[in-house]
Amino acid sequence: MLFALRSTVGWTAQLSRRGLSTATQSNTPSLLAGLQHTGVRRELAELPQSQLDVGVQALPVTPPLFLPLSSLLRPDAEASAEQKFVQLDPRIFSHPIRRDIMHLCVIHHLDGLRQGTASTKTRGEVRGSGRKIRPQKHTGRARLGDAQSPMLRGGGVAFGPKPRDFSTKLPRKVIQMGMRVALSARVKERSLGVVESLEWQVPKTQELEERLEELGWGKTLFVTGLDKVPDGLVRASGNLRRVETITAQDLGVYDAVKWPRLVLDIAAVDWLEQTLGKSERS
Repeated sequence: MLFALRSTVGWTAQLSRRGLSTATQSNTPSLLAGLQHTGVRRELAELPQSQLDVGVQALPVTPPLFLPLSSLLRPDAEASAEQKFVQLDPRIFSHPIRRDIMHLCVIHHLDGLRQGTASTKTRGEVRGSGRKIRPQKHTGRARLGDAQSPMLRGGGVAFGPKPRDFSTKLPRKVIQMGMRVALSARVKERSLGVVESLEWQVPKTQELEERLEELGWGKTLFVTGLDKVPDGLVRASGNLRRVETITAQDLGVYDAVKWPRLVLDIAAVDWLEQTLGKSERS
């Protein structure tokens, strides 16, 4: 009987580890009631409490995420009309939305953009004589020192800005979580597109603009997983203010939040899943 009980508990834990069951933490009283007809209540009572309190925690089962596959090029008339889909990693593109994490990443990026070159002179740095302007007493007027006093025009600045570094530090895993949250937010807002390739054969701005109008892509950021953005797309989008191209290595959380629409190619999806999935497993 003890073997049957231990086998039952071990089988439930094995199913939970494989993600094939929605088992929760086992309840000892309900387990005793279920085995009452087997006649093992007396043997269970003899076991220590540490062996009875067997906790089984199920792993969350995340369903796969599928997204329609778009095409930057116009499809051929003879091509098949069936819709293609791309499977995305739910750990990267279906992460719980954390506004606090995105806020930290955006502030971290904007802090790094500040020049920090503002500078003012103190009263010790202003040119001029150190002679006292008027006597201390018997003038009926306020007391004054030299002409570099912050109270006078042309004098120094009290507690003025000095050159400094405004950049802040943020852990790498927090930044990676911010990227996962930003991508997941784009998926939920239906503003994330995936194409097979960003190759654009004709380097003409007008044709690219017409194609973007057909797709309904207004202000769009194109992201490629290659080492370099295709030259045809760079030349065609060079004069479009509402279009920008970038590589996946240079994509930041601020870019993913700022642009209303992101368009990734298959190489960018693979690069993001490979890069952002490392910290998730560690």
